[in-house]
Amino acid sequence: MLAAGYLLGSIPTGFLVARARGIDIRTVGSGNIGATNAFRILGKGPGSFVLLVDALKGGVACLGLPWVLLQLAAFASLLPASEQEWLRIVAGVSAVLGHNYTCWLGFKGGKGIATSAGVLGGLVPTALLIVVVLFIVVVLLTRYVSLGSILAAAALPFATWGTQGSRLMIGVTSLMSLLAIYKHRANLRRLLNGTESRIGGGRSPGGAA
Repeated sequence: MLAAGYLLGSIPTGFLVARARGIDIRTVGSGNIGATNAFRILGKGPGSFVLLVDALKGGVACLGLPWVLLQLAAFASLLPASEQEWLRIVAGVSAVLGHNYTCWLGFKGGKGIATSAGVLGGLVPTALLIVVVLFIVVVLLTRYVSLGSILAAAALPFATWGTQGSRLMIGVTSLMSLLAIYKHRANLRRLLNGTESRIGGGRSPGGAA
C-alpha cells in the first residue's frame, strides 16, 4: 500500500499536461505543478483537468488500491474492518506524499490540496464538505486561493472531530493538515508581507504591484 499509493500519487499531472503544450510549468507562474498554477498558466479547461485527476489520485488510492489488494489476496472476509481502514489510510496518505514529493521530478511536487481532498472524500466525507465550503467562502471573500487552502487545512481536524469523533481519523487529519500548511509556508510569508497574488491578478493593497 505504501509503494502503490506513493507511485499513484507521484504522477505529476500538472507537469505532464503543461509539457504536452510545450511548457515547463515549474518555470512559470508560481512554479508549482498543482491545479492553481495550471489554472493560471494553462487556462480553465486544462486546470480543471489537472484538479480532477489530482483529486482522483487520492480517491483511487484511498478506496481503490485497498480493494484491489484484498480481492487479489482473497482474504477480504478475514481482515478486520479496523485493519481495512488502516489500508485506506496508508494508501491515501502515501498518495499525498507522492504528489508532494514526486520521484519523477527530483522529489519536488505540488502542495497536495486536491489529492488530499480525494483522500478525505474516502475517509471523512462530511468533514471534507465542511472544509470545502470554508475554502470557497474564504476564496470568494479574499480572492486568495492560498489563504482558503491554509484555513481549510487548519479547520480539518476540528471538522473531523465534530462530525466523526474517531481519535484515529482526528490524528490522521491533523497530520494531513500540518503537511498542507507546511507546504504553504512560502504563501504564508507572502500573505504576511502583502505580496501574495490574488485570483484575477494583482496583490494585496500593501504589497508590490
